[in-house]
Amino acid sequence: MKLHEYQSKDLLARFGVPVPRGEVADDAVHVRSIADSLGGKVVVKAQVLMGGRGKAGGVKLFDSAAEAAAFANDLIGRRLVSIQNPTGLVVERVLVAEIVDIAQEYYLAVLLDRDNQRHTIMLSAKGGMDIEEVAATEPEAIVRIPIDPAWGIDEFQIRAALKESKIPKEAHRGMGVLIKGIVKAYLETDADMVEINPVALTADGKVIAADAKVAIDDNALFRHPEYQSTADDSAEDPIEAEAARRGIAYVRLGGDIGIIGNGAGLVMCSMDEVKAAGGSPADFLDVGGGAQAERVKSCVELILMDPNVKGMLINIFGGITRCDEVAKGILAAIEDLSNSPDPGSNRIATMPIVARIEGTAAEEGRKILEGSKIVPAKTMQEAAAKIVELT
Repeated sequence: MKLHEYQSKDLLARFGVPVPRGEVADDAVHVRSIADSLGGKVVVKAQVLMGGRGKAGGVKLFDSAAEAAAFANDLIGRRLVSIQNPTGLVVERVLVAEIVDIAQEYYLAVLLDRDNQRHTIMLSAKGGMDIEEVAATEPEAIVRIPIDPAWGIDEFQIRAALKESKIPKEAHRGMGVLIKGIVKAYLETDADMVEINPVALTADGKVIAADAKVAIDDNALFRHPEYQSTADDSAEDPIEAEAARRGIAYVRLGGDIGIIGNGAGLVMCSMDEVKAAGGSPADFLDVGGGAQAERVKSCVELILMDPNVKGMLINIFGGITRCDEVAKGILAAIEDLSNSPDPGSNRIATMPIVARIEGTAAEEGRKILEGSKIVPAKTMQEAAAKIVELT
């Protein structure tokens, strides 16, 4: 679960990480008040959980509170679209913060390295907006320090990493404070990522977290109820965010064949078969075990929220999931959505749908679907070939 920048900075500040002064606001009047209290020279940042905010026009520097308020008035309520998120997200609030006089930019993060099965610190003297390019073209410019699960991180490791990363000596003390602070924050808040990009070395020699991203392990949210409201909207993709609110495992993939299955393995296998048949999966969607008709209908609605979807494959192998309940949910979704005034939803009336149903109450399920627009298939391979051909 990703936190907004203002939440990330508040969290890090509790662990002694220096961050710029600032407050969050949801209207232009409050923005002006905050900017006045900070001396007028401020940066206004859209608080949306998406990459590329700056390049999308969601971040801007100002010399006066009036200019900051005017910008915020235009920005709040507007949909911000970036290369990373072409569907965009509506800006509901902004962060108003003091401008940091940056002399140099560095990169610092703590995350889980699954290959090495260690929490790992990543450090680079080449921070800023192009850190992904640095990682791709100059991987040696990013230093990694594994954190011992029993002993943590030692001072000598920090000193060695700072030297290896070629971060100038005048920043070493401040960087050491930052590293220890974000490691403590990472471990004590059940985070799976803490990223500061850029870490700013200011003109007067201070080291400060100019930006911050924190992601908390979803499984630990019961220990952090203060972030529960954020969890509902933490996905960058709006359909994924809606799926999270409905408690459905969904990942958008960009293809044109919507896929619904029960069980992660079966859904991934269905995706492979669609790909092998020459199609392009639009999503991963696991309806879950024991799904009732209403939940199946909700899953179909999610699939239709993606305007790229031109056909749908439903692959159910019933164990605790009853195939007759799945069939009822499919027909209920088709009936309700076909009559919907929403053109995005009612296109199900003409959309090809192929279903392969096996397992518990499979015969009953197939009988329920008889006479409907659903194209039956006996095997997963046959279902994938049919939906690719029909689409």
